[in-house]
Amino acid sequence: MSSVLIAGFPAGAFATNCYVLAPAPGEECVIVDPGQNAVDGLEDVLREHRLKPVAVLLTHGHVDHMWSVAPVCGARDIPAWIHPDDRELLTDPGKGLSLAAKQQFMGGKVTFTEPDEVRELADGATLGLAGLELVVDHAPGHTRGSVTFRLAAEQVMFSGDLLFAGSIGRTDLYGGDYPTILKSLARVCLPLADETVVLPGHGPQTTIGRERATNPYLVKLADDADAGPRGAGPSRGL
Repeated sequence: MSSVLIAGFPAGAFATNCYVLAPAPGEECVIVDPGQNAVDGLEDVLREHRLKPVAVLLTHGHVDHMWSVAPVCGARDIPAWIHPDDRELLTDPGKGLSLAAKQQFMGGKVTFTEPDEVRELADGATLGLAGLELVVDHAPGHTRGSVTFRLAAEQVMFSGDLLFAGSIGRTDLYGGDYPTILKSLARVCLPLADETVVLPGHGPQTTIGRERATNPYLVKLADDADAGPRGAGPSRGL
């Protein structure tokens, strides 16, 4: 898939994919989306590959993707990066949850705070971190501040909850908007090469080519950038 070291595991009750990427074992690394109960899994990956984290990147502010961001950043004294449109969710993640999810997973017993250092992402920016270059694409629709991260030289995209194998992110929560996510899919995903590997926020990896050919949302967008498929809506992610 890539000459870069990429390790991932599903974290917590939400089975949110947390990723670690580095140029090679024994090097500095970047963490993407440390969700619920991600700390132990991260420690295992870091110890196995002898990695030193330098930053945490968040694809968006939903709690299943950022639950562990403050403890992970605090333990390593590293910054968290998030798009400014989702920054409010770092301290008030309940705003992005459905009522049922809020009652089940929050229950008024969990307090969230920003990491000591938060840096804001910008559309089209290239981040030079841990010897890697990651391109940021603002991709609103699932949330207002959703982004993807691309290792452009490696043809790898961390899609968060924008694009899944066979589906797309839900748009019925705070900050979500269906026409907007379709525009993001058309702008961010469709121009990529078929060989681009997609590492999503939930579920298995896929490729742009596979999704372009079989994902009903991308199939429709490929024919008409202004229309989405009829029938059942997206169902994954918070």
